[in-house]
Amino acid sequence: MCTSKNPCMSENDVTQLAEQFSFTLPTQQEIDASIFSAKATVEEGETPPAYEAERYSVEGEESGEGTRRRSTEGDGGRKRNLVFPPAPAPLPHPIMDNHTHMDLLDGEVEISVHDALDTGAALGIESVVQVGCDIPSSLYAVKVASVEPRVLAAVALHPNEAPKLAETGELDRALAAIEKMASHERVRAIGETGLDYFRTGEDGKDAQQYSFREHIRIAKKHGKALQIHDRDAHDDVVRILNEEGAPEKVVFHCYSGDAELAEICNTNGWYMSFAGTVTFKNSHGIQESLKIARPELVLAETDAPFLTPHPFRGRPNASYMVNYTVRFMAQHREQDLQELCRTIYDNTHRVYGSWAD
Repeated sequence: MCTSKNPCMSENDVTQLAEQFSFTLPTQQEIDASIFSAKATVEEGETPPAYEAERYSVEGEESGEGTRRRSTEGDGGRKRNLVFPPAPAPLPHPIMDNHTHMDLLDGEVEISVHDALDTGAALGIESVVQVGCDIPSSLYAVKVASVEPRVLAAVALHPNEAPKLAETGELDRALAAIEKMASHERVRAIGETGLDYFRTGEDGKDAQQYSFREHIRIAKKHGKALQIHDRDAHDDVVRILNEEGAPEKVVFHCYSGDAELAEICNTNGWYMSFAGTVTFKNSHGIQESLKIARPELVLAETDAPFLTPHPFRGRPNASYMVNYTVRFMAQHREQDLQELCRTIYDNTHRVYGSWAD
């Protein structure tokens, strides 16, 4: 929270920080841009107009690791289906996508923030949390959230970034930048931070754990929620949360645990945010966790452009697709869809506050 000793980050501060890290912030015009002269109609069963590839020309842009575009290849080097999935029916009550990456591209479209949000709104996705993984994407999140009322920001260094930054001696500088951004009034979470032992070997664990502890400290100091990326690291994530003292609001983004972790979350009042992975046929532990999660701790997300829900796994993802995930969640929990949507709506506001503030 902002105080006289810890003032809120100003827009001028954001600009200066972007200059220090040689990042070009998106302009208001770019954020508000639309390819339509009037709001497009989204028809159930058809790809939303804003996601139709024939309206764009990004086919030649590089894709994959180190670029802003998700790889056009799937497992084993096979070509992915790059057509965005059809729109489902609108949800009976609005919800929020509490974890997305609108700065990353997928398929063959380069959709604007405005058109992405309008598409989501037409299908019941009222607003989003735009999440940072490094300094540029965190700055992007802050800028978009500062000018677009349907967006709040989360800022952090992804755990896989920590060893790279430590190796170049830049980790503490980057953490200091995250702490500066944490004071912005539209930043409501520190994330995605945490531990990822899938892509980082033993030699990177110390840097990851140090970075995670620092993000916990920042979240508590500024009164923000903590969004956790936890991959193959459940025990150490829980241990470090207990050692450091967890912030008041903790969210396990793209929840990947089993029933044991779900019970730990239930006991501690930690939120479980379910992404498209919960719909996968082999996700038995995640599905069991969804079944036993306390209703007041359940959230939903896309992690777009990744983790597209079944039956469209592997195809491009976007915030409107959380609609499919929530429908699966209601069915799996044997819960009325409208009731679940209301619960997710209330829970999301409890974590991040009002988008209107």
